[in-house]
Amino acid sequence: MPAAREDRGAARVPVRRLTVLYDAECSLCAFVRDWLVRQPQLVPLELVPAASQAARARFPGLDHGATLEEITVVGDGGQVYRGAGAWVVTLWALRKYRRLAHRLSTPSGALLAKGAVLAAAKWRGAVSGWGGGVYRRGDGWTYDPHGGWSHTPPDCVAGTCTAP
Repeated sequence: MPAAREDRGAARVPVRRLTVLYDAECSLCAFVRDWLVRQPQLVPLELVPAASQAARARFPGLDHGATLEEITVVGDGGQVYRGAGAWVVTLWALRKYRRLAHRLSTPSGALLAKGAVLAAAKWRGAVSGWGGGVYRRGDGWTYDPHGGWSHTPPDCVAGTCTAP
């Protein structure tokens, strides 16, 4: 067994807290975040926007671009879970869903968990054209419920840009 995996055994490094990194500008991700905070937790979950200054300060070794592409969960012992494994460990932290998490951690359950993650990714990709991952506030996009999306390039905010 490689040394990198030996030091991550659950008996020696128990998980007492999990940090869930989520895309704060994804409507599905925000919905799931809101759902998670309402659930009774056996292991405390802290939800932090992926690639935010807070996430970068707490986890400087992570690929923060990748955390925007798929759910990433970090345990207080340094464990990093991505994709289906991240969903399973998040469910494991919830009182009502721990039994389901144990079922999803079996080989056949892992296929179901992976399918759910792929379905969520497909949904995110389908809605990216109308408010998902494409229109980011940091890129100059703003949303008005009455007028829809509008774009002002970041370098034009102070009126310093020139028209094309």
